[in-house]
Amino acid sequence: MEYAIEMLNITKEFPGIVANDDVTIQVKKGTIHALLGENGAGKSTLMSILFGMYQPNKGKIKVKGEEVVINDPNVATRLGIGMVHQHFKLVDIFTVTENIVLGREDKTKFGTIKLKDAAKKIKALGEQYGLTVDPDAKIQDITVGMQQRVEILKMLYRDADILIFDEPTAVLTPQEIDELIEIMHNLKNEGKTIILITHKLKEIKKAADVCTVLRKGKVVDTVNVADVDEHEMAKLMVGRDVEFEVDKKDIEPGDVVLEVKDLCVKNNRGLPAVKNLSFNIRKGEILGIAGIDGNGQSELIYGITGLSKIDSGTVMLNGRDITKLSIRKHYEAGLSHVPEDRHKHGLILDFKLKENYIVHSYDKAPFSNHGILNMNEIDKYAERLTEEFDVRSGQGIETIARSMSGGNQQKAIIAREIDRSTDLLIVVQPTRGLDVGAIEYIHNRIIEERNKGKAILLVSFELDEILSLSDRIAVMFSGEITGFKNAKESNEHEIGILMAGGHTEDHA
Repeated sequence: MEYAIEMLNITKEFPGIVANDDVTIQVKKGTIHALLGENGAGKSTLMSILFGMYQPNKGKIKVKGEEVVINDPNVATRLGIGMVHQHFKLVDIFTVTENIVLGREDKTKFGTIKLKDAAKKIKALGEQYGLTVDPDAKIQDITVGMQQRVEILKMLYRDADILIFDEPTAVLTPQEIDELIEIMHNLKNEGKTIILITHKLKEIKKAADVCTVLRKGKVVDTVNVADVDEHEMAKLMVGRDVEFEVDKKDIEPGDVVLEVKDLCVKNNRGLPAVKNLSFNIRKGEILGIAGIDGNGQSELIYGITGLSKIDSGTVMLNGRDITKLSIRKHYEAGLSHVPEDRHKHGLILDFKLKENYIVHSYDKAPFSNHGILNMNEIDKYAERLTEEFDVRSGQGIETIARSMSGGNQQKAIIAREIDRSTDLLIVVQPTRGLDVGAIEYIHNRIIEERNKGKAILLVSFELDEILSLSDRIAVMFSGEITGFKNAKESNEHEIGILMAGGHTEDHA
């Protein structure tokens, strides 16, 4: 049997944690091999070793039967290994083309990079694989979903034949996910080998041939995907049965908490992104906002939370006009926010975990007294949140946030914002990059807040999440709401029509 990749007895240690503990994984040529595991199970670390970003403490790697030492990503690229990272490695102020050729500037004519030729090749690759993106657009001006496409194109541009996808669908819509899985199958049919890191069991069932399950740094099992169902995979992953359905009782909503009226917000290019948008959310109600990425959801949330200037319209919280208040005053007025971009707006990456927990309240009792921090209280609070939300990291609450896995960074933000238990909780992509066990817990905590009488605004590109958590659903298309639906009376098909800009019968 010809293996494209063999990682044999790999051990990788970081301060306070063994990320990979004697891990062996063998990937057959021309297959899609999934890596499944909880947040912090060691999946991304293992693939970072294969891509040359880390060196193992023990073990060896074979590529196409030959033992190799991959001591940096350039070696991996020369060996035909490409990687799409969970957190994109893109330069915001560069164009799509400049990002894709970055690191391949050797393709020059008289010392000048042939950007026009590169743009043509990128356009052709985009059309070939259904990854169309404007080669001249700047990264800072395109949606997260489009940035994902750039990362995939970057790998294809380098002619990689072993492709590592680290959580590639975390930011894609259901339709884009289906397209990506189709692309993966096309790549496989062309003889390429794919390693897919994902928490999404549905995707493994649709895309993968074989699945290796990691738990706490060790291999639990390697299975043929056709032979196991989603529940069995979930149990292998977290070591217990996982409930996929959310238990949500009917409650009568109370007074209006958030009222958004005739809101207009421009995007960073100065174009209208939110157009005369109005809705309200009551106590004990979850309003889910569905829509394809890039239809004004980000700008809507930035406008409500004070991250962006509002052009016109009003935002009322508990009857108080908060439209022109500073970001800090928004929080003090009774708002919590789990942001879409955990690195840009969720965490101070070079602060410790415990410091990130108290960023909104470091100047208040019990965390400070007359401007002096009370470290005992901060530590006690941080330990409680870490335990309650199962936030895993090498050095506990002293860990620098940057060094934590993406899923555990997400859990830390959710812990901080949900624990504040304010009247309005805004959650954007709350379970992005989380495993099924963590998703189950986070969903239950969101429902718990709703049952306490809190108003919740949920923005998610996961239709399953919108349908199972929401009481009402508002669908956004091109900066406007194309319809309101009662979640119990709706389905994926109906919401999908609205997401594409179609209209069905509305109930506000």
